[in-house]
Amino acid sequence: MNDDLYRILLKGGVTSPGELKDIILMLESAGLNEVFFGSRQDLLFPLKDVKEELQLEQLSKFNTDIVTNRSYQNIISSYVSADVFEMTYWLKGSTYLYILEGFDYLPKLKINVTDPKQRLVPLFSGNLNFIASESEDYWYLNIKLPHWKTAQYYPVLIYSWDINIISKTIEEIHEDITDVEELFFVLNKKIDTNNKTIEKDLEVPFLTFPYYEGMNRMGIDQYWLGLYWRNNNYDLSFLKDFCGFCLDNSIGKICITPWKSFIVKGIKQKSRPELERFLGQRGINVRHSQLEMNWHVPVDDSEALELKKFLVRSFDQNDISTYGLTFGISNDVGKRSHFSSIVIEKNSAPTLVMDFEVRPTYNVLHFENFDPNTQKYLAHAHDVDKIELPGLLMELSKKYFEQLGTIKTKEEKVKNTDENELHFVHQCPSCLTIYDATFGDITANIDAGTAFENLPDNYCCSVCETSKDEFKSIEIQLH
Repeated sequence: MNDDLYRILLKGGVTSPGELKDIILMLESAGLNEVFFGSRQDLLFPLKDVKEELQLEQLSKFNTDIVTNRSYQNIISSYVSADVFEMTYWLKGSTYLYILEGFDYLPKLKINVTDPKQRLVPLFSGNLNFIASESEDYWYLNIKLPHWKTAQYYPVLIYSWDINIISKTIEEIHEDITDVEELFFVLNKKIDTNNKTIEKDLEVPFLTFPYYEGMNRMGIDQYWLGLYWRNNNYDLSFLKDFCGFCLDNSIGKICITPWKSFIVKGIKQKSRPELERFLGQRGINVRHSQLEMNWHVPVDDSEALELKKFLVRSFDQNDISTYGLTFGISNDVGKRSHFSSIVIEKNSAPTLVMDFEVRPTYNVLHFENFDPNTQKYLAHAHDVDKIELPGLLMELSKKYFEQLGTIKTKEEKVKNTDENELHFVHQCPSCLTIYDATFGDITANIDAGTAFENLPDNYCCSVCETSKDEFKSIEIQLH
C-alpha cells in the first residue's frame, strides 16, 4: 500500500449511506475526485498534509476520524457475505453489527471476524482471527501475534460478547506473551469470560471463489448488488449519487469487500427498475469477466495494475478458465499475508546493481490445494521474466482443475503422513534462495552436510547477500 495515503477505517467494512455520503463531502472539500478501497475494507486517499486532515474532520457530522498512523488497523468482517453467500446457521448480519459496535478502541493488532462457510473475506489474514463455530454465539480464535513465528489456536471457544474485551486485553499484554498457553493463563487472571470447551477442531470447507458483482436475487423479493471498478479509482460524484439512491430507497448498509469492490444488500424488488436506470444512465458495467475480478492488486500501484491487465489479456486470448481461482500481485517478498490462491511476487533489484536499470523478475507461489485457508505456501517458480508469467499461471490453472474434487479430508491425510516426509531448510527472506544442509552451498565453498548452525558467521545469501542472521527456518514436504 502507498505510504502517502490517508485512511478512514470502516469497522468490519460496514457503513451507512448517510455516513459514506458525509465522508464523500469531506473528501470533495479537499479537492479530491476519487477514493480507493483497501484490502482491509477501509477507504484510502491522498491529502496535502496533516493540517488539512484536521480541517476535514471538523466538517464531518458523523465525527469521522482520518487515520494517519500506519500502526492502527481496521477490523475486517464477513458481514458483507451474510444473507448473500452460504453462512453458518446462527450467524446473522445483526450479530456482526453487535460485535463490531462493542469495539470501543482503535486496535493495532489486525482483527478478523469471519464465517468459515464463505470465501469472500479471508479467515487467517489477521493477528486475531475469530472464526464462527457450529455452537451458537461461540467462535474459534486463531492467533498469530506479530512476534510469533506460527499461528496457534486458543484452547477454548470465545463467546460473541467477549470478543471485544478479549481483543482489547490481548492488545494491552501481547508484546510479552510467547505462546498460547501463557496467553490463556494471563487472560484468565485478568478478565472473566464465558468460554466453552472445544468439542472438535475447526474444519474449513473447501469453497470455490464466488462471483461478487451484478444484480442478484436475495430471498423472495429482494436483491443484492455488487459493483467493481477495474482500477479501484471510485468516482466520488457517482458514490455520492448512489448514497442518495440508497437513502431514498431505505437501504441501510453499504459493505466494502477485501477485493476492492462494494456490495449493497436488501434492495427491494420495486426499487430494481430505478436502480437499473440509475446505473445505465451513468454507463456502469455490472458484468465484468471473472478473469479480471478475481485479482488482488496493491492500492494505487500502476505497475501492478498494468501487470494484471497483461496477464488477464493473455488468459482471455488463450481462452483459459480461472473459475474458483484467485490471483494476487505483491511487491513485498519478505512479508506474506496474501489471501489469493496464486501469488506473483516481484523481486527487489539486487543490492549490487541498485544504480542500474534491471529488468524485474518474479516468483510464482500458490497455496496448498490452491486454498488460502491451508496457510501453506508452495513455490512454483523463482526469478522468472514477465513474459514467462502467463504460461506459468495457465499451467497452474490446469493443475488446479486436475486436482479439483480430489482434495483429501483431514482423516485421509492422517493415514498418509508417513508417505510425505517433512524436511527443514533455511530460506533467504529477500530473494527466497534456500540453504539445504543436504547439499551445502557450492558457490560459497560450503560442503554438503554442513548444518546451518555451523555456517561461518559471515555467511550470506549467494544471490542477494542477505546475512545469515536473517534467514528463516521453513518446513517443506518431500514426496
